[in-house]
Amino acid sequence: MKDFLYTANPARVIFGAGKLSSVREEVEAIGSSRALVLCTRQQRKQAEQVAELLGSRLAGIHDGAEMHVPIEGARKARKLAAKLEADCAVAIGGGSTIGLGKAIALEAPIPIIAIPTTYAGSEMTPVYGLTEAGLKKTGKDARVLPRSVIYDPDLTMSLPVGMSLVSGMNAIAHAAEGLYAKDGNPVMSLMAEEGIRALAEGMQTLVETPENKDARARCLYGAWLCGTVLGHVGMALHHKLCHTLGGSFNLPHAETHTIVLPHALAYNSPAAPEAMERIAAAIGAPDAPTGLHRMAAQLGVPTALRDLGVKETDLDRACEIALANPYWNPRKVEAAPLRDLLQRAWEGAEPQP
Repeated sequence: MKDFLYTANPARVIFGAGKLSSVREEVEAIGSSRALVLCTRQQRKQAEQVAELLGSRLAGIHDGAEMHVPIEGARKARKLAAKLEADCAVAIGGGSTIGLGKAIALEAPIPIIAIPTTYAGSEMTPVYGLTEAGLKKTGKDARVLPRSVIYDPDLTMSLPVGMSLVSGMNAIAHAAEGLYAKDGNPVMSLMAEEGIRALAEGMQTLVETPENKDARARCLYGAWLCGTVLGHVGMALHHKLCHTLGGSFNLPHAETHTIVLPHALAYNSPAAPEAMERIAAAIGAPDAPTGLHRMAAQLGVPTALRDLGVKETDLDRACEIALANPYWNPRKVEAAPLRDLLQRAWEGAEPQP
């Protein structure tokens, strides 16, 4: 058994149907009285619901959250928070909205309360990302870790099945890389395997019965576990590729993770056999990379980068960017096999080591 160091991130989680109603109590519990509610334009109605629950604790609503958190949008939100004298941010939505809250917290010492409506997992991590001049840069900072997270499965009932599935695959990616992370540990490995299993089971049920509340809750439970793993250990090749593709080519976050994951796992499979065994067991497949690729196809989610609008001529540039500043990875990241990985992901072919 390898040596490890385990330091737990502070976390307060409120999980259950109807728990959105506790948002005012959570704002008061952290000593705040002027909450800025963050959302995308599409989720304005949910933000207004939160605003009504906050009552006199509301400072305002900002519906400017965007995918990959462009620096311009972050600056605008920071100015508004200062103007409204907000002393906390309540982010309701997916990774883009929670990411905007983190962008504010990087510069202003205000806590975040996260209310996830997808399975992105950002709410459980001190990881942030900002996109500037076509490049997405990520980092870790304890200031951006949400103080409270409200998981209300009722809020995911309106999430379209297709988005639920790619969001779930995105969450699985967090846990999968956690199983071979350089700073991994047994506690996170247990969470990772259980999170992958919960999501795989929940998503397969959602395809057949989208209104199944238990399946929605199971997926949200899995997302919590997978997000917790991401918040405690480092990222590797898969996340580097997705940050590169998403930030530089403006690709949808969850769909990109869905497509790339089986190929990144195949690349790393020779160097991380135990992790592959645990992933395969969690999804009920003989092989992790192929099993995830086939599961994606069976779920009806995207399996090829070309279907997202990526041009084959973009692959060389993506490879160059990923190689320029690589994350730690269990297998050495080299140009030729990395370019082959991208080619197979672009084509939608089955993954190969």
